Amino acid sequence: MKVHSLLVLTAKELRDAWRNRWFLAFAGTFTVLALAMSWISVAGAAGTGFASLGRTAASLVSLVMLIVPLTGLVLGATAIAGERERGSLLYLMAQPVSAGEVVVAKFLGAAGALVTALLVGFGVAAVVISGEASAATIAGFLGYLGLAALVAAASVSLGLLLSALSPGSSLASGAALMTWLVLVLLGDLGLMGTSLVLRLDGRQLLTLALLNPLEEFKIGSLALLRGGLEVLGPGGQFADRALGPWLVPALAAGLLLWCLVPLTLAVLVVRRRGPL
Repeated sequence: MKVHSLLVLTAKELRDAWRNRWFLAFAGTFTVLALAMSWISVAGAAGTGFASLGRTAASLVSLVMLIVPLTGLVLGATAIAGERERGSLLYLMAQPVSAGEVVVAKFLGAAGALVTALLVGFGVAAVVISGEASAATIAGFLGYLGLAALVAAASVSLGLLLSALSPGSSLASGAALMTWLVLVLLGDLGLMGTSLVLRLDGRQLLTLALLNPLEEFKIGSLALLRGGLEVLGPGGQFADRALGPWLVPALAAGLLLWCLVPLTLAVLVVRRRGPL
């Protein structure tokens, strides 16, 4: 894999992402929502005189879990299938570049654009918060940003795999939407219903949660921002006891696997299938 070719292709993908009106709408919407939730947090803390950076970030966890994976999945899903439909993938693959360089560049471009939009939204949220944050709170917030970046990259990677497997952008976008719905439905409500029906213990419930990247992000974010998982009930307390200080690193490693495994499979599919 040639570094120069990868950098040129990544720069092209970044430009294409920022020219995408749908993506620009997401970036603007996310920033506005982050600003609104930060303002609400500040207004709610008027009686105490300051707003907590950690509390404001915690209020954005659900926003990230719903909007960011959907955007990443759709960005990834249209990246390969859309160019295959237009015939531009055939032209691109005719150049002296490998299938791995093309797919990895698409991943880096889409994930880079999505993470940049996240950082802008979170930056706006941090600016409007009054009061001073402790070093521990800032460290937790930075760790939270890292997890948000990982779940964004994981969603793009999964979308690229769907795109590589789909013959057209419409089918790829539909598959991305269905995947997002499955991940969301297999979250809190799905785990709660499954645990009641199958009578799962804490270990089994934690294992199911760790198979969902959105749940991994939520558990890790709450651990960093709240310092504990009591809010998640017995399952959260079991996770805290079972993994202890290794909880967040284990969740980050799980999200990293969600980035690398689908990306590797997408490279193999494109390499075997070609541009057609």
